[in-house]
Amino acid sequence: MLPPYRPEAYVDFSQEGPRSNMLDAIGLVSKQLGHTYPIRIGGKEFTTDQKITSICPAARDQVVGMVSKANTEQAGEAIETAYETFKMWSRFDPEARARILVRAAAIMRRRVYELSAWMCFEVSKSWIEAYADVCETIDFLEFYSREMMRLAGGQPTTPFEGEENEVRYIPLGVVVVIPPWNFPLAICAGMTTAAIVTGNTVVLKPASASPVIAAKFVEIMIEAGLPDGVLNFLPGSGAEVGDVLVDHPKTRLIAFTGSKEVGLRVFEKAAVVHPGQVWLKRTILEMGGKDCIVVDQTADLDEVASGVVAAAFGFQGQKCSACSRLIAHTDIYDELLTKVVDRAKELTIGHTASAENVSMGAVVDEAAFKKISSYIDIGKSEGRVVLGDGKIPDNGFFIPPTIVADVDRNARIAQEEIFGPVLAVIRGRNFAETLEIANGTEYGLTGALFSNSRSRLERARHEFHVGNLYLNRKCTGALVDVQPFGGFNMSGTDSKAGGRDYLQLFMQGKTICEQF
Repeated sequence: MLPPYRPEAYVDFSQEGPRSNMLDAIGLVSKQLGHTYPIRIGGKEFTTDQKITSICPAARDQVVGMVSKANTEQAGEAIETAYETFKMWSRFDPEARARILVRAAAIMRRRVYELSAWMCFEVSKSWIEAYADVCETIDFLEFYSREMMRLAGGQPTTPFEGEENEVRYIPLGVVVVIPPWNFPLAICAGMTTAAIVTGNTVVLKPASASPVIAAKFVEIMIEAGLPDGVLNFLPGSGAEVGDVLVDHPKTRLIAFTGSKEVGLRVFEKAAVVHPGQVWLKRTILEMGGKDCIVVDQTADLDEVASGVVAAAFGFQGQKCSACSRLIAHTDIYDELLTKVVDRAKELTIGHTASAENVSMGAVVDEAAFKKISSYIDIGKSEGRVVLGDGKIPDNGFFIPPTIVADVDRNARIAQEEIFGPVLAVIRGRNFAETLEIANGTEYGLTGALFSNSRSRLERARHEFHVGNLYLNRKCTGALVDVQPFGGFNMSGTDSKAGGRDYLQLFMQGKTICEQF
């Protein structure tokens, strides 16, 4: 019997033990940079002439690794292989499937510093952000394994005389998983293992900005005992490979995390019934946000400032849950702004795999750098830049923390997802107006309220329209089964990853009645 699930604990990198372990891991990984990783379909590996080259964002001359790039023919082969393997895997004992996840979690726990170091190189996560990513991955595997054990077998129904009735949850079929680069291990593994443990087979198309970490995850799943063909690794472009996977008539479900634009395209394409398709495809979509922290005049402003800076600039603001808007009551607006600026000035910036435990690394690639920089230029015309243009290292896609004050609620930097270290600060005249501003975007992922007013905290529970609402804490850092994660409106389908309903999205209920 497995012990009860509990979230994996973080370490303190100011202590000598974790610090030394992380430095050793960075040295180990640095010796493995530049390797080539294959496509995996069934039990076969394929190396292609075309490669996806993963570049370290903080050192543009540093190649993290190269991953073979799949074509449309291989995409079709991967779906067909997964479809045939499903016949075996769907009947594999659910508890045995769960044990593979537990085994994989144990492997990751032993390699936690190494996996963290890979993320420092490939996506420029800080030490604690990278470590937390691995911890969340372990949490997904441990929690979903236990949830599958709970959901296996017949589910309770109301007894009826003369009959035996039961409901079973059965897997769907082939699941296409399209994860993002910003949580390259946690979200990639979370969506993939949820599909696998429920009895589905997977074609995984990793994010092109973080394919090496995805390849490491696949290696761990194989080491944990996953049979050939259950998880097929198919790096490739969205336009060439992604469309084939989504459109294929044997695809049953698409699990996607990424931008609103791509998510809507997946949603639209999945709605088309192709020749030979005998089901309606399901989609699980998480599409980002324009999240905010609301502060009233009763809040502890020092505590607020710490939370805002952590939520706005952690991992360079490259989280769908990041605080990109600070909405403050007019009575404390100026004082809070000063505290937030002062706290943000303390952040350190550098190559997280070469400098010891810096606060912020680089943004993920040149396209992100240009996009975020363009929004900073827009911000200069939409508000008052009170922090920005700080000293940054050379040879990387570095952007300093940027704070724009006195922003109108309808300004572009207050409405559009920037996905970078840019914070728009908005003034509210009263609590009703701050809530109205908070709800005034097309998104609804996360939000936070800092207040010592019980009536306002209770009002926010009902009127603050986000999937993850935090009261008197920052709006980032959801833990598996502690704060199941997913949002409203254009933030996606509110699938609540890491929650007790999540696995059922990958299954369908079958009612069986026998009359005696």
